Amino acid sequence: MRLLHTSDWHLGRSFHRVSLLEAQRAFLDHLVDVVRAEDVDAVLVAGDIYDRAVPPLSAVELYDRALHALAAAGVPTVMISGNHDSARRLGVGAGLLGRAGVHLRTVPAGCDRPVLLRDEHGDVAVYGIPYLEPALVRDTLGTDRADHPAVLGAAIDLIRADLATRPAGTRSVVLAHAFVTGAAPSDSERDITTGGVDSVPAALFDGFHYTALGHLHGCQTVGERLRYSGSPLAYSFSEEHHRKSMWLVDLGPGGAIDARRLDTPVPRRLARLRGTLAELLADPAHEAHTDSWVEAVLTDADRPYEPMAALAKRFPHILSLGFDPGNRPEDPDASYARRLAGRSDQQIAEDFVAHVRGSAPDDHERAVLRDAFDAVRAAAAGTERD
Repeated sequence: MRLLHTSDWHLGRSFHRVSLLEAQRAFLDHLVDVVRAEDVDAVLVAGDIYDRAVPPLSAVELYDRALHALAAAGVPTVMISGNHDSARRLGVGAGLLGRAGVHLRTVPAGCDRPVLLRDEHGDVAVYGIPYLEPALVRDTLGTDRADHPAVLGAAIDLIRADLATRPAGTRSVVLAHAFVTGAAPSDSERDITTGGVDSVPAALFDGFHYTALGHLHGCQTVGERLRYSGSPLAYSFSEEHHRKSMWLVDLGPGGAIDARRLDTPVPRRLARLRGTLAELLADPAHEAHTDSWVEAVLTDADRPYEPMAALAKRFPHILSLGFDPGNRPEDPDASYARRLAGRSDQQIAEDFVAHVRGSAPDDHERAVLRDAFDAVRAAAAGTERD
């Protein structure tokens, strides 16, 4: 049985205000091409289909287009809802979609009802566990605690009970959307901490022949049979060094595993650059990033004039600019009130400019500040007379 494991599409998400709709369309086209070229028997999508509970129409249209393409390919698809999805909205029409070969698992009560697949080696039972919000599902699953290990453990117990009723030799596959202890997160996942516990132990999934995980955006292997596919696109600069991919998993007789990574299309490389403005503009080592999406952090002691405009001439796709000067004297013991004591509004404003920019205002800037304060005082005096 050949399985294609993907997750965290986040349809509708942008990257620092840059639309990723075309890149997401290219990925989904690539996915369908892989399904055909690699003779895939089933597609597993481990949650976060959308980026938010009420996705934009363009994202819904893209999702609809992908479902039609997968159904037309004649390959069963099993999908679960993630913490970014609205389970109720995503699950609308699940029964009808199932008849077309697209099997949605969005409610906890259905996690022990597998999609049954079959090949020459026998049955494969595919169970989908949607993202479980502990406070909302603890009663449904009959747990005493409202945390992730408790509710996910209860769902897995239901799956094990069902699996025990299946014919001997049935191979088991589980989809789950969770943070498994020991895996590496990035900056672009939404925190799922509840009750102080957000991660679940990998041992929960012991005994299953393959577990297709979603939620973390870096492709990684937690165990031979426990893997994250990661997101197909980068959604934060913290993913600069991620290799975006999907898992192609061959599940052989007796549950033998052979898994390999298939790269996904990269719309544009990411680069995180750091240095003074002059260094970033002149260093030949940065020539490779002129076509990248760039996050720049300037270390100039004094904030340069219009640095974004200057950087955009060399890096036309720069998206983020930060400042981290490293040579400012600090006085951590001086309280804010003590620093302001006995100082005029003009002096406080000049100190603020010096703190933010790294250098004191010049004579012209002092005059501008003085005129501004005079105008405010005049307006305030006029109001009092009225």
